[in-house]
Amino acid sequence: MARQIYEAIVDGILTGGVYALMAVGLTLIFGVLDIINIAQGVLVILGAYLSYELSVRAGIDLFVGLLITVPAMFIIGVVIHWAFLRRLRGRERTSMTLLVTYAVALIVEGILYKVWGPNYVQLKASYVNSSVHVFGFYLPYIYIYGFILAVALIVALYTLLYRTRFGRSVRATMQDETAARLVGIDVNRVAALTFGVGVAVTAVGGMVYGATSGGFNPNSGYDLISRLLAIIILGGLGSIGGALAASIFMLTLESLVDIWSPNWAIVVFYGALVVVLVIRPTGFFGRQAVRAQ
Repeated sequence: MARQIYEAIVDGILTGGVYALMAVGLTLIFGVLDIINIAQGVLVILGAYLSYELSVRAGIDLFVGLLITVPAMFIIGVVIHWAFLRRLRGRERTSMTLLVTYAVALIVEGILYKVWGPNYVQLKASYVNSSVHVFGFYLPYIYIYGFILAVALIVALYTLLYRTRFGRSVRATMQDETAARLVGIDVNRVAALTFGVGVAVTAVGGMVYGATSGGFNPNSGYDLISRLLAIIILGGLGSIGGALAASIFMLTLESLVDIWSPNWAIVVFYGALVVVLVIRPTGFFGRQAVRAQ
């Protein structure tokens, strides 16, 4: 039993890294733009399909393919913001983004069905089905790489937000949009680029998810979005580090419960969200809203 518990903890930590890759873009977009991007799940699947296409059609390694898919998803994110979100204003803006991004999700899903069809596919590579033996455990390489990518990505986003001029503009816009305009910040440009960055990271999450999920199709995004929303709420809306912490916590807890009762594992996943929010409504690393109205 002790061995099973250790294995569940390790599995939860590594799987949490995979989910953090998918959730970090969602929490970045909300934290800066007050946009609840319901389309994030299907955009993750789009990133997975782009990696699939490069791997199957062009024979490009999954990680090398990120050099193509990340910029491509960034451009897609900027276009989505320009076409659907930039005109939303006023007090109802956040709630309206729910409807708009849901419409975007339906559009993207329709395109995925049209191009790739309804059949399940999976990303394959030599390191997807191989593992390394460490301290008595067999750890899949793809999960290890995914966890390393999650940490590296969060460090990169922190560096972008707190060590660059663009990051200062982003934080100024987040705190007080009107004041940011008065000091000469192009708020619309900052918003578009931020949304683009938030969508770009889904290319990384999509690639790792596509390699670890056992298969995905255009409808898989709906299974993801509920989990991703639960993760960013628990971690603290807008907290990038909180997304990683919440991912590890919730996936580890689910993995532990799965030892005794697989049927209860998913219930505990969302039950933990309710319990934590009752004790701490802002989540693990959330803070009271400071954005000027």
